[in-house]
Amino acid sequence: MQTLARYRRRIARRPNMVVVQPDGFCNLNCTYCYLPDRDKRTPMPIAVAEAVARSVAEFADTTSPESVEIIWHAGEPLAIGRRRFAELLAPFEPLQQAGLVEHSVQTNAVLLNPAWCEFLTEYGFRVGVSIDGPAALNRQRVDWAGRPAFDRIMKGIGCLREHDVRFSAIAVVSAESISDPEGLLDFMAGLGCHSVGLNMEETEGVNTDRLVPAVEQAREFWHRTIAWSRQHKELTIREVDRLGGYLRAARSGAQATGDGLLIDPIPTVSSAGDVVLLSPELAGIKDPAYEDFRAGNVLELSIGSMLDRAHDLRYVREFLTGLDECEATCEFFGFCRGAQAGNRYFENGRLDTTETNYCRVSRQALITALSDTVREEQTA
Repeated sequence: MQTLARYRRRIARRPNMVVVQPDGFCNLNCTYCYLPDRDKRTPMPIAVAEAVARSVAEFADTTSPESVEIIWHAGEPLAIGRRRFAELLAPFEPLQQAGLVEHSVQTNAVLLNPAWCEFLTEYGFRVGVSIDGPAALNRQRVDWAGRPAFDRIMKGIGCLREHDVRFSAIAVVSAESISDPEGLLDFMAGLGCHSVGLNMEETEGVNTDRLVPAVEQAREFWHRTIAWSRQHKELTIREVDRLGGYLRAARSGAQATGDGLLIDPIPTVSSAGDVVLLSPELAGIKDPAYEDFRAGNVLELSIGSMLDRAHDLRYVREFLTGLDECEATCEFFGFCRGAQAGNRYFENGRLDTTETNYCRVSRQALITALSDTVREEQTA
């Protein structure tokens, strides 16, 4: 009972998002990718999509102003093809028409064409494109023959723009690209996206050997990013926007209580129906000590039932212990809220640990950079 109380104190009972992997395959072979089996075709059976839709219907709340976001992700979700994708979407149609769900897709844009743009518009998708900046910063994004994908990505983005499909972008910031935030952001502003997320490269999944950004590099990157954002209001930078929202809420006292403090369990459903919680990056990871992080399979158990039992999972219990320790010892906890479960596992080998490099470069360095900016302005 004590573990259940700890779980409910930290983790939201209703997910705001569910990640669905229509196929583990990806048509690209990016050097920093964390997915272990992205070279294998594993198309999702229709029965799995139907089971996910039934699960979402159980916890989707008609009284809530927020719909549940169904994020189609994995390797490359468009690789499933339009016909099969439409079949997977069909079980969600009543929920979408009732305003209970909203579809999102994260794509590398290589397969985009006019037909796909029409498809995404018809089903009301929110579209995110993965691109790391101009060609010089995008060299890690290659196909299986090792050929740069930049020109094909740009062609796909051009198609989105021609068909008036609104999109956001996500860029992986690597040790090779972290020294040029202005070049990256200038490029992103010219793409036509409405917002950009800047993901510091992480040690996770099968990406274990590459050099990742260091704290001082990240601190300088965020310092210059904040300066750029003040001069360019046309592009929302996700991380800077989140920090601003946190500071505004803190000043108003809104951070003291409320569901906004709770961590989304982010159920992630593989193409076979297996579900992991807390970090999509844990999907497909084999570790007998944690029973491969499986909370269950949607063909056998609803997601709601899995969430009701989640506090019994070893990795979830460890994560709760790590969160308790973070709150007790870390001055950044109010903003960070304990960061990601997957990063603890991939960096430290367990989840009942605290600080990770992800924390230091993505959260702590961001706050420190803002502090540096304020201090410089006060002394100028």
